[in-house]
This record gives sequence, structure tokens and C-alpha cells, in this order.
Amino acid sequence: MATVRKRELPSGKIVWQADYRDGAGKRRSKQFAKRKEADDFLLTARGEVRAGVHVADSQSITISKAADLWIERAENEKLEASTIASYRQHRDIHIVPRIGAVKLSAATVPWVQSFADELAKTLSRAMVKKVLGSVSSIFTEAQRRGLAAQNPVSAVKVRMPKRDKGRPEMPTMAELRAILKATPEKHKPFIYTAAFTGLRASELRGLQWSDIDLDGGVLHVLRRADPYNKLGVPKSEAGTRTVPCGPMVISILRAWKEVCPKGELDLVFPNGAGNVESHANLLNRVFWPIQVEAGVTVSTGAKDEDGNPVLDAKYSLHALRHAAAAMWIDQGVTAKRIQVLMGHASIQQTFDRYGYLFEARDDDSAAAKAIEERLISA
Repeated sequence: MATVRKRELPSGKIVWQADYRDGAGKRRSKQFAKRKEADDFLLTARGEVRAGVHVADSQSITISKAADLWIERAENEKLEASTIASYRQHRDIHIVPRIGAVKLSAATVPWVQSFADELAKTLSRAMVKKVLGSVSSIFTEAQRRGLAAQNPVSAVKVRMPKRDKGRPEMPTMAELRAILKATPEKHKPFIYTAAFTGLRASELRGLQWSDIDLDGGVLHVLRRADPYNKLGVPKSEAGTRTVPCGPMVISILRAWKEVCPKGELDLVFPNGAGNVESHANLLNRVFWPIQVEAGVTVSTGAKDEDGNPVLDAKYSLHALRHAAAAMWIDQGVTAKRIQVLMGHASIQQTFDRYGYLFEARDDDSAAAKAIEERLISA
């Protein structure tokens, strides 16, 4: 039978003790400073016992231990090395040093919200959201193992104001023309494919010749290369997709196939030995020098030995992906189709990224006029 009773401790302190039996029938108790707290706990505990998910405080493990079990699960499921490295970073830098000693059973929604607020004092909102995502995964794994009754993180939200999201950085049409014009012949296959298909750099690095239908004018995104140059499937189901290629890109790729370095992986954009090219090399040896040659740069604020300003390339490879999306939108491609072409998991992700490009299109007025005329003439 579950009860709440008043007790005087040897120290003279008065507490309210909640007594109950857990799912195995073992007597448990927990003390509180106020009766209402004891009553609320008992109500929750009895519900958890009935549901078969209750974990007594004495049996609860720390968040640090639970985090280790979470990493262990990721390793056993053979997640990508980069993903596991990111999980470890969250655990070792942001989670264990701050809340590692706290027991899972002691974590409440207000407590998690307080943790999120503390993180926000030193981290960006985007990073706070990622760290909370990891904490939520830790609780989910603990629930799978019967070590946690609930996931208090699920009720905590990190607001991401529109001003924090910002608009994706991409070259203007004039800058893009300059970049394409400055691209040497040997790098045209990669740069032109990136600019006109919108593939992620990892997808371009993992692209194989069997993925390209030169006669049909399309390429199939079936894999990607991770930061460790290992090939794997796209991170989400939406990442597997078919993307159209214009005749110019197809012509460039057809010629490139004859001289492309050969290797066992049959990659479209390999390194000189035919293996996966690193992201860093594509930036340092290809895209950044092209931008400097094209005059698409920003000043570093430093000067060289002759007193001339030192310039850096303005954009990352991801900027070409954004530029491709912007050109499709400018041609009237629908948001749903953009979602598919870009490999976004949801239409909301597409609107979050490119919604402003769909707004106030130049032909809006013309479309409204055409609708009026059609109705009136009918």
C-alpha cells in the first residue's frame, strides 16, 4: 500500500516520506520537504509502476553512465565514424562535465530547461539544440534498457528565431558566372556538376560512374563519402534521389569519363590514385583558388610583405548547392520538387532554408492579372 507519512529525523528535521512498492513488490521510500511534493511523487510513481516503467532512485544510474551506454549502442549499430565522434564530443565537452553526476531519476523537465538555459549562455542556439538532442537520445537508450521511466528532454524546446537562422550564403549570379568562367578545364567536371545539380560535397565525393545515366541526362544519389573518406549510404532516406543534368553538364561529364583517374571504386571525382578525394583538398586545391582567380574574395584584414591586402575565398562548397536551389526556384520549380531535388527530409526544411526565395516572385502580379482576366472572360 502506498502512503505518505510525516517523520522526524534524528537531526530534528521534519520530512514527508512516500512509501510504496515497486514493480517487483519491493518496498521503496523517498523523502520530501513538503507533503505536496511527496503526494505528487507518489501519484507519478504509482502510475509508472502500473505501466512497468518505474525506476527507484536507488536503482537509477547517472547520466554519465547512461551516456556511455548510448555511445556503446551507436558503436554496436556501426553508425558512421563522424556521427560517433560528434556524440562523444557532446558527451565529453558539454554533458558529462556539467550534469554527468546527476541520476536519471532526478532529471525533471524544469531541470533540463535550466540546463539548456545554462548552455545558451556560452553556446549558439543551434549547438544547444544539438546537445539537447544527444541528452534526449541518452534518456531514450536508458528507457530501452529499463533504466529510466521517462524522457524529460522531450518537453523542452529551444526556440530558433528566424533572425538566428539567417539566409544561406551563396554567390550572386555575377559571382557564379565569374567562378564558372575562371574554372580551369580539369576542374570543370566537378565545379559545374556541383553548381548545376545541387549535390552535397559528400555526395559528389561518393558519386560513381554507375550512378550517372549519360544518355538519360540524370544522376542517381545512392551514397556519400564521410569525413574519413569512407563510402556509405545517404544519411536519410530522402538523400537517395535522382537529379536531372543539363546537356552542358552531361557533355562535360562524358568527356571527363575518358580521362578521369581510374580506381576500384569507379569514382567520378576521385583523387589522382582513383580513391576518395578529401573535402579539404577540394577546397584548398580547387574551389578556393578558383574563387580567388575569379575575384570572389573577402579581405582577411591582414597585409602581405608588399603591403597588399590578403584575400580569402568567400564561399564554401555548400554555397554552390544553395546556388543551384536558387536557380531552380527562379525557374519556377515548386517547393515540393525542390525538397526532392535537394534531398531534404521534410518540406519544412526546404521552406526554412529557401522560403524567402519563394516569396514575392516577379511573376506574382502577372499571375494575379491572368487569373482575373480568365474569370472575367469566362
